[in-house]
Amino acid sequence: MSETKGGRAIVSSAHLISDQAAELSEFEFGLNMAVNAYHRWIVRCMAAAGQEGLGALDVLVLHLVNHREREKRLSDLCFLLNMEDSHVVNYSLKKLAKQELIIARRRGKESFYATTDTGQAACQRYRDIREDCLIASHAALGHDNHEIGEAARMLRVLSGLYDQAARAAASL
Repeated sequence: MSETKGGRAIVSSAHLISDQAAELSEFEFGLNMAVNAYHRWIVRCMAAAGQEGLGALDVLVLHLVNHREREKRLSDLCFLLNMEDSHVVNYSLKKLAKQELIIARRRGKESFYATTDTGQAACQRYRDIREDCLIASHAALGHDNHEIGEAARMLRVLSGLYDQAARAAASL
């Protein structure tokens, strides 16, 4: 079993620890903490940027719609978010459109979404606040950006592992 300073692994569900991969339970616990902290951060950062009342998914969808200033379809957004529940993403799109942060344009049977000037400005204010509050703190800690890149790579690898396991579980 994985050891820490106190001699025990830090896990949220001790009954799930495997002798073959105790570290995976530690990772899951850390991932849950990181996801919740990240969601709290992005909601508060967007509120500081002047867009209160958005949830974490709403903020993520807004940034994805704004990404590279290219229109996106619902299916594109679901793919980028790795989400199967398109109705949840669609709800965020409607919420963002109601707040005039994005606009939908119909082409044939599909809707394409783009940020409005207001949405683009909100994303820019978010970026500025992110630089001041997050990036400056990260730099002050002296962390190596290479380590962050490696962590990101590992998260992508593990997301594939979890996706594969989800497909296997769905077939049981």
